[in-house]
This record gives sequence, C-alpha cells and structure tokens, in this order.
Amino acid sequence: MSFIVAIDGPAGSGKGSITKIIAEKMNLSSIDTGAMYRCVTLNALRKGIDPKDSEGVISTLDDIDIVLDEEKQKVFLNGDDVTSEIRSVEVTNNVSYTSSIKEVRIKLVEMQRKIAKDKDIIMEGRDITTVVFPNADVKIYLDASVEERAKRRFKQNQESGIESSYEEILESIKTRDYNDMHKEFGALVRSEDAIYVDSSDLTIDQVVDKIVKIINEKKKEIKINEKVYKETPDSWFKTFQLHLVKKFMMIFLYIPVYRIKSVHKERVPKEGAYIICANHINMLDALAVVCSNKRKVRFVCKHSMFKNKWFAWALKSADTIPIDRDKNDIEAMKRIIKGLKNGDILGIFPEGTRKGMEKNMKAKNGAAFFALKSGVKVIPLGIQGSFKPFTKVRLVYGEPLDFSEYYGKEKDKDALDKVTDIIMDNIVKLTNESK
Repeated sequence: MSFIVAIDGPAGSGKGSITKIIAEKMNLSSIDTGAMYRCVTLNALRKGIDPKDSEGVISTLDDIDIVLDEEKQKVFLNGDDVTSEIRSVEVTNNVSYTSSIKEVRIKLVEMQRKIAKDKDIIMEGRDITTVVFPNADVKIYLDASVEERAKRRFKQNQESGIESSYEEILESIKTRDYNDMHKEFGALVRSEDAIYVDSSDLTIDQVVDKIVKIINEKKKEIKINEKVYKETPDSWFKTFQLHLVKKFMMIFLYIPVYRIKSVHKERVPKEGAYIICANHINMLDALAVVCSNKRKVRFVCKHSMFKNKWFAWALKSADTIPIDRDKNDIEAMKRIIKGLKNGDILGIFPEGTRKGMEKNMKAKNGAAFFALKSGVKVIPLGIQGSFKPFTKVRLVYGEPLDFSEYYGKEKDKDALDKVTDIIMDNIVKLTNESK
C-alpha cells in the first residue's frame, strides 16, 4: 500500500526544491511532473513543432521516452540527458502550451500513476491534488507572491548561466500563472482539502519543517486509524473479554449508580438480524443497551472514540464498528452490511449526536439506508432518563418495524427520508411512554 504526498502550486513557489529535500529526508520517491511536461515541450521544439500546435505536439507522444533518474537527479529524453536543457527560457516560455493539451495530460498522468504504484512517493505539479492523485494522503498547496517567485527564478537562472532579466521573468511568470489557471484541462486549482503553505517569507528549511510536520501528523493519524479499523478475530478470549466488560458495566450501571429497567425487551427476537435505533442522550446509553441484552448488540460509533486506548479496548471487545462520519466510509459500510448478513443486531443512533432531538437536529438516514440495503427490520428504542447518578433509566423497546415496501430503494432520498421519519416518530413515542 502506497503513501502519497501531493504538492501543487504556481511556478517559482519552490515546489521542486522542497520536494527533493523532503523526499530525501523522509525516504520518499520523488517524481518531478514538471520535468515531464518540459520534456514534451523540448521534444516538440527539437522536431521543429510549435508548442502551440496541438496536433503537432500530439503526434510526438507515441515515440517519446522519459526517464527520471531519482538517484542521480537526472532527466532523460529519448536517451539524452536534458536536465539543464528543459530549464531553458525557450522551454519555460512554452511549457504551459503543451501542458494544456488534453492528450498530453492523459499520457503523462497515466505514466505518473504507473511510476507511483505501490511506492511511498512525493509528487509536485499543477494538478496533482485535483487530477493525478485526488485521494492523496497529504495534499499541499505551496504558494508565494509573484514578486518573490520572480526573484527566485532570476537567481536560479543566474546560477545556471541562463541570461534573463528580472522584469522579463516577472512578466513571464504572470503570463504563466494566467495560462496555468485558465487551462481547459489540468488547470492550477487549489484543492479544497489541500493545506495552504505560503513560502514568501519563509526559508527553505522552514518550509521543509512545516511540510514534514504535516506529513508526520498524517502518518500518525493513519497508524491510529489502522488500529481502529483492524478487526479482532473471533476467539474464546474475545468472548471472555466481552463477558468481562458487560459484567463490569452491569455492576456500574445497575448497582447502585443507575437503576436501569428494560421494558418490552421480549420484542427483541432471539435470533436474526435487526437494527436497534434509539435516541442518544448520554455516552452511557449504548453500554446500557449492550448490557441489558443477552444477545450481542454491535453499535456503530464515531471512529474518534477509539483514539483513547481504554475506550478502544472496551469498544473492540464489544465488536463496535468505527465509522468516520466526515467522509463516505466504505470500510465501515462493508462491515455493517457483512454483520447484518451474518445475523447480527446492529445499534445505531439516528440523531448522529447526543441530544439531537432536543436540539431539533434532522436525523441521519444511515439506519434507513442499511435497513433497506440489507432487508432487515428496525427495532425502535426510547431511552427515558438523564443518566445522572442515582436516577432511574428506562429502555423502552418497540415492535420491529417492517420496511419491506421500501427494500431496494436505499438510493432513493425520498424513501430514506420517509423511513427515517417513521423510525424517529416511533422513538419519540417510546421516549414519552408513561412509566
């Protein structure tokens, strides 16, 4: 499994230099996408083709061979070392034309994805975060003022022996920016989820430190998530853990802190898959439901709850399913569907947050989606009480709700809203049921 760092930004923002340093510092493979587009431009110029001639440039793609020697930091075009030549003023002034050609971008994006396969990489360019790797682990938009970028490019050209004036470079970068941002394909756009880093007043070391910190934080987050989503295989020890947790929590919940009473618990069938949907008033209500049922109830819980190691131990013992509510969590959805197919009882709080009904928040459609997708009945549950110490708490179960007329309509928003409303109406009714 690869780890991908994607860096976008305008010309002269320091992407190339920063990427190389971070690649070496963090043992990441570096792919200079800008060099690849420059190779296409140079190839066209060598063949006497105007880079603005789209058809002419496209005709050169079939026989072009680009090799990026990461170890030697060399770029080869059809066997020639063009590391310096692709940085010439002529190539620089024309690369935005070739890089805006759809067929060129498709060709190079395909090459870039192949190079990156099964590698830990860092890649910089114009549309890496938006087109090449929209699901990159880390997305950075590296920027700097146009004046600062012109100064950097001017100094770079002086060091490389390339004649140019600061004014020429400034105008060239302004033109380049406009062209890059207004391309029909592969335009320079800041991805919504990219972290913005302005390097105008920062040294190279400061920029590197800032991005390295971002990468390390993401790697740490990924490790935590891997632990969160790692399923514990069924075993006698896992069964013992669940039994131990339930016994401990029953002592805590029932004697003498909370006097929990289950009402109509016989409405929970002794076998078969069901979804229990309850109102959510306190972080202890899920434990109360788990402990009050002889059958194992697997609740769906936001994945952030697993970051505490003691919570994680208890939640994993109860086979709780973690879910990231900020994204389309495919892994969690697969586990939920699999559990229902295996005849599990699933616990979901449709409110999505504690005291959602009190806050007049619209209930989520998750429970309805899984009910319609899996074809299982929903058991509404009204939780009465406050979970304040030494107060009574009642768990009032309702009759299983049959939504068979809506099965297969899990992608129909109207159907989901209708089912969710019915579930919530029953929960509200049960929470108000007289004692």
